[in-house]
Amino acid sequence: MRAVHHWIDGKEQPGTSGRTADVFNPATGEVQARLDLATRSEVDEAIASAARAQVKWGATNPQRRARVMMEMVRLINRDMDKLAEMLSSEHGKTFPDAKGDVQRGLEVIEFAIGAPHLLKGEFIDGAGPGIDMYSMRQPLGVVAAITPFNFPAMIPLWKMGPALASGNAVILKPSERDPTVPNMLAALFKEAGLPDGVLQVVHGDKEAVDALLDSEVIQAVGFVGSTPIAQYIYERAAQTGKRAQCFGGAKNHMIIMPDADLDQAADALVGAGYGAAGERCMAISVAVPVGEETADRLIEKLVPRIEKLKVGPWTAGNDIDYGPVVTAAAKANILRLVERGVEQGAELVVDGRDFSLQGYENGFFVGPHLFDRVTPDMDIYKTEIFGPVLSTVRAKSYDEALDLVMSHEYGNGTAIFTRDGDTARDFASRCNIGMVGINVPIPVPLAYFTFGGWKKSGFGDLNQHGPDAFRFYTRTKTVTSRWPSGIKEGAAFNFKAMD
Repeated sequence: MRAVHHWIDGKEQPGTSGRTADVFNPATGEVQARLDLATRSEVDEAIASAARAQVKWGATNPQRRARVMMEMVRLINRDMDKLAEMLSSEHGKTFPDAKGDVQRGLEVIEFAIGAPHLLKGEFIDGAGPGIDMYSMRQPLGVVAAITPFNFPAMIPLWKMGPALASGNAVILKPSERDPTVPNMLAALFKEAGLPDGVLQVVHGDKEAVDALLDSEVIQAVGFVGSTPIAQYIYERAAQTGKRAQCFGGAKNHMIIMPDADLDQAADALVGAGYGAAGERCMAISVAVPVGEETADRLIEKLVPRIEKLKVGPWTAGNDIDYGPVVTAAAKANILRLVERGVEQGAELVVDGRDFSLQGYENGFFVGPHLFDRVTPDMDIYKTEIFGPVLSTVRAKSYDEALDLVMSHEYGNGTAIFTRDGDTARDFASRCNIGMVGINVPIPVPLAYFTFGGWKKSGFGDLNQHGPDAFRFYTRTKTVTSRWPSGIKEGAAFNFKAMD
């Protein structure tokens, strides 16, 4: 049985707690590894070691830190297939999707190479007689990242790249469900030249999370996961004076206007709704066709596409559309919500409840589901299902469709499909959502823009990657200087002394 240990001080270290968690193969339901779970004292030791290592790393000039990022890009590209294979085996997503997971994380490491420019402050000479004024951005110290199962490469890299390039030490607490890829990334960072101790990976459950939140050494915490936990971490971090960026759940709507290209819209919905078995915070889970005719035509186009979806293990090759969900508990919760949708009167147009894959009967596979005539009071509309389930809510008008988007408690992503520029522009301007797609179903920004949701999808002022990440992981110091030749005699007692 394979064992997954912590990554401490540049090497794998077995845990001392005696507590472990099973890591499953989602395709077969079998346990493939055992993961060490850290105690509070183990987390504290990792933090203390990181704090010692950060002093020298934080004093390293940004250009040299950027060179580590440059080498990391080369190493990730070298080991892309190896990382994707391990990711697929523990998460269950298809091999091409796993490579995409790694690639989108890699793009943030590429962006972090620009740290010397992004960390520049401001300067003005002559702010007053003989007075210069300038600002500098300095690392926070030791920061924590708590990352989810659904992107075990991308989101850790989103956190680690900007934080490390800014001169911080990072304590990463990845998901217990697919923990091996984060360890592999830590080993690559060491190979890239990152000093031992600057990046620590501790595996654990709530005990480890609370140890990070309670630590007086940790200066900031970044989290991605469910909304209740995001809010818990945000509030607890605030109590201990930490910065926090916490991203939670989503219920992403896609409006389909009567003038939209319905073939394009249907293809987009299938890819965005069922890709990665729906286990994406940016998945489209609600289709909102405007008008009965639009809705009827859209359903006609969706049904054959969905019924042709190929579900299977990642080892079946590139012909598979999506794989299993991550755990048996996730599968049970998805099917429970499907049953609830039927009970509450939604029309189950494509029924995947009886899906079974020969030879993989114990795997965590869920067939595709399509609901029509869903209403906002139903559980399947209000809840983030995080599975291959698409709900259709029919709207009579554009304003009614927009109101659905605006009134939902989540505000992560949304999209509109239309040929009308005025409608698209109005939608982008008015909707209270963090990321908007116009004829783009999954509007995930590229690395040099920022990623983050609104409302109950995001807690905190600054978002992930882009310039916001460097602002989050640094603090600004402003210096006002005057040299003796410019000093006037006499004390000054007001703020106009520089005039």
